[in-house]
Amino acid sequence: MSIKTERDLRGLQRAGRVVRLTIQAMREAVRPGMTTAELDAVAAAVMAKHGARSAPMVIYKYPGATCISVNDEIVHGVPGPRVLEPGDLVKLDVTAELDGYIADAAITVVIPPVNPELERLCRCAEAAFRKSLEVAKVGHRVWDIGKVVEAEVKRRGCSVVPGLNGHGVGRGIHEEPTVPNHFDRRASSFLTDGLVITIEPIITNGGAKVITNPDGWTVRTADGSLSAHYEHTVVIKKGRPLLVTAA
Repeated sequence: MSIKTERDLRGLQRAGRVVRLTIQAMREAVRPGMTTAELDAVAAAVMAKHGARSAPMVIYKYPGATCISVNDEIVHGVPGPRVLEPGDLVKLDVTAELDGYIADAAITVVIPPVNPELERLCRCAEAAFRKSLEVAKVGHRVWDIGKVVEAEVKRRGCSVVPGLNGHGVGRGIHEEPTVPNHFDRRASSFLTDGLVITIEPIITNGGAKVITNPDGWTVRTADGSLSAHYEHTVVIKKGRPLLVTAA
């Protein structure tokens, strides 16, 4: 999607606010002893309160309101009977639709006690995202985002996961362009004023090879290494981009 009118911007921002409030509620609720299904119910209640819907449920028939991925699970973890435990690394990924507009964001949290290695992994993903904002502006190419993300992740001793990328968003969940987390010559299109994309470093503290669980959704590391995910929906501008899923 590309923002052309103030109406579009306001609509996207409203969807982004619901995503932010949903993630905030999940972050405050997550605790040892609760199931991922119970945590997902917290998210579903927030979206319903604001008149929004889970975009993955609507578009892809995904079996949950949100994606909750734990430890070596990277993305698309299906909420269910899994009980969260102290020290778990939990990725909270929310994509909400409101009045035809879609926004998407994710954070990674550690259930106390916090292991320093897990804290380092979370900081790496967020730092790579923050670094990418320096080039996420009109006139740069999409591949510039991937170059910056990959360089920062490697500098901090972690690995990006090829094939799990950011993307255009706004009216659909996955729109053009694809936004890789590494340098990819195919991502050669220019970033244009008003373009709406997600930037989402998806990283591990081990190898980058992945496998998919029998549920057909949950993607996890093949070597059992831990992963982190940090994401916002951003609108490209001439200067610093607008983060519609951030406060």
